[in-house]
Amino acid sequence: MKKKMALVLAAALAAGAVAGCSGGGSTGKSAVVGDTASESGESAGEAASTDPADYEVTEPITITWWHALEEQYTDTVEKIVNDFNNSQDLITVEAEYVGSYSDVNEALVAAHAAGSGLPAITVANTPYVAEYGEGGLTEDLTPYIEATGYDVEDFGDGMIAASQYEGKQVSLPFLISTQIMFYNKDMADEMGITMPTTWEEMDTFMQEATVKADDGTTQTYATIIPGWDQWYFETFYLNQGVKIINDDQVTTDLNSETAVAIAAKMKEWCDNGYTYWTGTADDASSNMRNNFISGKSLSVIHTTSLYDTYVDQCDFEVGMAWLPGAETKNQEIGGCVLLIPSKNDQATKNAAWQFMQYLCSKDVNMTWAEGTGYMPTRKSVLETEEGQTFLEKKPAFQAIFDNLDLINPRIQHPGWNQLTTIWKNSMAELIIEGGDVQEAMDQMAMEIDDVLGDI
Repeated sequence: MKKKMALVLAAALAAGAVAGCSGGGSTGKSAVVGDTASESGESAGEAASTDPADYEVTEPITITWWHALEEQYTDTVEKIVNDFNNSQDLITVEAEYVGSYSDVNEALVAAHAAGSGLPAITVANTPYVAEYGEGGLTEDLTPYIEATGYDVEDFGDGMIAASQYEGKQVSLPFLISTQIMFYNKDMADEMGITMPTTWEEMDTFMQEATVKADDGTTQTYATIIPGWDQWYFETFYLNQGVKIINDDQVTTDLNSETAVAIAAKMKEWCDNGYTYWTGTADDASSNMRNNFISGKSLSVIHTTSLYDTYVDQCDFEVGMAWLPGAETKNQEIGGCVLLIPSKNDQATKNAAWQFMQYLCSKDVNMTWAEGTGYMPTRKSVLETEEGQTFLEKKPAFQAIFDNLDLINPRIQHPGWNQLTTIWKNSMAELIIEGGDVQEAMDQMAMEIDDVLGDI
């Protein structure tokens, strides 16, 4: 299989070297592209400067920020951007909604390949960090951090690791979420349902929390499992010891006995009408949300970032429960990081760095947390009066605060996105269309091994 990302980034280097296009900043100047794709802000063979003066903004500049925050977050985005623009005289930020994380990825890779049209700063879904780092798409922020004394350690080990590539801080944690089970607390209390905390408890939960009509059709699902993103069922495998990418980095364990048993169990739940697999259609997420909001499902597995959305739309109390664990009960970071494209000129990068620090600052971090469903990301924030007030307003987040140390970085591998596409499509075909689980997982593993072995 071809390495799509690598080829695109190789084309990017050729385009930049031959055409000398603008880097997308307001100065209209592109950064000099060195001999390797992964220099990210360093001249060939020369360490980047840590002199604070080299990262100052000295002239007026207008920069663009690409984001993936949907319409419900518009007021918060506008407030934060306006507050920043009014806080100083040199930098004017223009926020641009690009679409979903995958839309941002496509636009960013295309702009990098063309060498023009790049934003000064952009969000990126956490799984893209490794690909961007390997391809040299993102600026290494390490010298910026050292030069300005930025306290990156306040994010915590898991969030720092999730935004690094090979030890370089190529991004900063921004809007961070994790997986969660949203549940109808009123319905659960009325039915006497206790939310499951382990994989072994899931069978009982599925049976007791499902309501069926006399003809056997399901009226209320126990839960709904998203199939459009493997992130939502990934930890069921990881917490039972399955290595999605083996230590050799070129094979998967997804057709092992344990992995096959997990897939078979989820298929069984769907076949029995306890849950359903959403598939990968564009309306899968909205359909799932509507089923929960209308009371057709006691719970759903989703992202914590949608807490406010659910609370606003549900006429019952919304609870949050940590996903059932097994040998471990770890979960993974979701949401997005902030990065600076490496091809921009230095003036644009400096302005972007100033805005990035503002977006990730303690005060603004709480504004994001209060105005969205995303988590406070700074450890120091949780210890403040504002942090305690936040928890009083959103007590369901206690389930997350109690498990902060169990939120781990996403798997980082250049072939990860190709792997996950195969995984989620194969699971959808198996569960929705039927078939032998072992055969389906063997076929899937063979395709994944081809991808990993070709990186």
